[in-house]
Amino acid sequence: MQSRLFLAVIALISGLTAFPVVAQNFPGDMALSKILPDPDPGWEEVASGLKFTDAACSDADGNFYFCDLGAGTGITKLTPDGRLSTVTKVVPKISGLKIAPDGRFIAADQGAPKRIVAIDPKTEAVEVLAENIQPNDLVVSRKGFVYVTVTGAGEVVLIKGPGKSQVVAKGIKGPNGITLSPDEGTLAVSEYSGTNVWAYRVKSDGTLDAAEPYMTLRRIPGKDDAGGDGSTVDEEGRYYVTSHAGIQMFDETGRISGVLLRPQAKATVSTAFAGDGLRYLYVCSSDKIYRRPTITRGVKVAK
Repeated sequence: MQSRLFLAVIALISGLTAFPVVAQNFPGDMALSKILPDPDPGWEEVASGLKFTDAACSDADGNFYFCDLGAGTGITKLTPDGRLSTVTKVVPKISGLKIAPDGRFIAADQGAPKRIVAIDPKTEAVEVLAENIQPNDLVVSRKGFVYVTVTGAGEVVLIKGPGKSQVVAKGIKGPNGITLSPDEGTLAVSEYSGTNVWAYRVKSDGTLDAAEPYMTLRRIPGKDDAGGDGSTVDEEGRYYVTSHAGIQMFDETGRISGVLLRPQAKATVSTAFAGDGLRYLYVCSSDKIYRRPTITRGVKVAK
């Protein structure tokens, strides 16, 4: 046991991937114990019988939203006490979802054609923000700027309004998950086909500069990439990125703090803080939704 732990430490320090890093807390790192309760009950299954879930999102009241891409059922709401309901089916297949400052859902529509749309949950009115785009995931700033990952093109696109879009980042190996720091001064983008989480400084006009491979995702044996997928951030500026290995947590300086194992063997796709006080980490895990309590909380967004 001691020799295996020693090898795992050496593997982390040298960048090797002989052993997956699971809840390892090294000197100087912000330990997983900073965000997990003691005792830790682990993952709790809160929804099942689904096909393939994605588009994790939450509101200020702690409601969790997602889309069952496999079933094409639109936006589903999961309340903190576990009640499921359909918000709207007007856009059946959504891979990325966030709530804008005006209360509308901004969605990465995987229909034909693929596009970015704004959905009014009360009237079900749909406004097209961008066409001729192959979106994956997205995040929305308090200014209403929408940042979209275009995985196939290796780009991040900024949308400032209907028909107002521009490429603001290039050369990313399969950009996928995307999130903003609590102060929205930094944009983080995970690589599905690589091992980096790129960080960009957000300028006042919404454009990006100062690109840096800020975080390094851990790989698992037999994989050349880390499979960085959905991501979120807590109020202390820690980043959480789903991957082949599990949900990898980094402190605000970009140092890895540990890996939360996936709740099941199937893919863990996207994640968000929701539940009472935004203190639960929710994940879309293939055909199920899971959550686990934390002693931190997510960043409050619009209702």
